Amino acid sequence: MSVTVIVGAQWGDEGKGKVVDLLSRNADLVIRSQGGSNAGHTVVVKGTTYQFHLIPSGILEGTRSVLGNGVVVDPAQLVKEISLLESMGVDVRSHLLVSDRAHVVMPYHPRLDGAQEQARGSRKIGTTNRGIGPAYEDKVRRTGIRMGDLRSGDRLAERITELIEERNRQLELVSPDRVCDVAQERKALLEEAELLRPYIVDTFPMTDEALRKGARIVVEGAQGTMLDIDLGTYPYVTSSSPTAGGACTGTGIPPTAITRVIGIVKAYTTRVGEGPFPTEVTGELETLLRERGHEYGVTTGRPRRVGWFDGAVAQYSARVNGMTAMVITKIDVLDTLGTISTAGAYQAGDASYSYPPSDLGAFAACVPVYEEQKGWQKDISTIRSREELPRECRDYVTHLEELVGVPSAAISVGPDREETILCNASLLWD
Repeated sequence: MSVTVIVGAQWGDEGKGKVVDLLSRNADLVIRSQGGSNAGHTVVVKGTTYQFHLIPSGILEGTRSVLGNGVVVDPAQLVKEISLLESMGVDVRSHLLVSDRAHVVMPYHPRLDGAQEQARGSRKIGTTNRGIGPAYEDKVRRTGIRMGDLRSGDRLAERITELIEERNRQLELVSPDRVCDVAQERKALLEEAELLRPYIVDTFPMTDEALRKGARIVVEGAQGTMLDIDLGTYPYVTSSSPTAGGACTGTGIPPTAITRVIGIVKAYTTRVGEGPFPTEVTGELETLLRERGHEYGVTTGRPRRVGWFDGAVAQYSARVNGMTAMVITKIDVLDTLGTISTAGAYQAGDASYSYPPSDLGAFAACVPVYEEQKGWQKDISTIRSREELPRECRDYVTHLEELVGVPSAAISVGPDREETILCNASLLWD
C-alpha cells in the first residue's frame, strides 16, 4: 500500500497539478480532497496546456480520478470541464468518479459570496467569488445539498426550488440585484444533474478496497497550507483544510495509511488576495517575476502578488504537514537574476520569529531577515539532472532544503511535463 499526499507548502499556486500528473503515472487512484472550482491547476504536455478547476490532473494519464467527499462541486463548472477535456481528447467518462457525499455549490452561493465581499469593503478577503465559502457554510450549518441528492428525481426539483427561494429572501435584503431566477436556475441544475449522475457514487467502498489491496493512491490538495482555515493567515484563508490532515477527512483515508507527504514549494513566493505577505516585492522585480512566472490566477486571471522565498512559511508548512520531501517548482523563473534573496526568519520590533505568528497583527508587522545568494544567470530549462545545474543553482536548492528541513524529490525547470529533474524518485513513489 502506498498513499502519497500532495500539499501546497505556501499560499497555493505552487504547481501541484504538474506534480500530481507526474505521480499519477505510477498511481492506481488519484483523489482530490478539498476545495472547489476556486482552485486552478495547469499541466503542459508537449506544448498543449490543460487547465483544471475540479477534476484531478491525474486524469491525463488515464488514472482513476475521484472528487472526494471534502470537495464542494459546482455542477455547471464540472460539466463545462468534462466537455472541454473530452474535446481535447481526454477520456473523462471512463475514469472520473464523484463522491455522493461531496457538497454542491448552488447557484446562489456565488451571489452570496459576492455580496459578502462587497459588504466587507476595505476588509475584503479577496475570494474568487465562486461561492466556495458559502457552500462550506451551508455544509457546516447542515443545510447543504450533496451530490448524492442530485440522483433523487422528482424530489430534487422541489428541494432546489425551496433552497433558491429561501436564499433569494436573504439576497433581497442585502443585494437585490443578485437575486436568482428560480425557474432558470432550477432548469439548469436539473439538466446538469442528469449529465453528472453517471459519475456520482459512494466512493468509500472503492477507496477502502484499494487500500486493502495495496493500491498506489495519490491525494491531491488544492490551495496551500497558509490558506488553511485553522492553520493559515485567518481570516485571509480559504474555507477548507488544504493540509495533510484535510486529506484524511476529505477522502475517508485514515491517517495511519499515509506513507508520504510531498510539499510543493515554488522557488519564490506568491499569494492571491488580501493578507500579510512579508517577502512581497514591488516595482521592476515584481513585474519580472510575475511575467516570467506567468503569475496570473488560472481561475480568475488576477495578477498574483510575488515575493522572495519565505523559509519561515515553508518550514512551518513542513512541520504542520509532516512533509517527507518537497518538489521545487518554477526555479527557472529566477534564471536571469544576478542576486537572489531568501528569508528564514522575521523581526518585529524587539521580537524575532522563525515561523509565521498566529496573531495577524504581529504577522503583518514582521520584517523578513534576508540572506542573499549569487544567481546563475543561465537557462536551465533543458537540464535533466541536479548535478548538471549551474553551481549557483545547486547551492540555491541546497539552501532551500536547509531552510525547509526536508530533501528535494524533484525540481521543475519549466512548465512542460518533461521539464522536470528527478532528484530522488524513491521519495516520490515506491
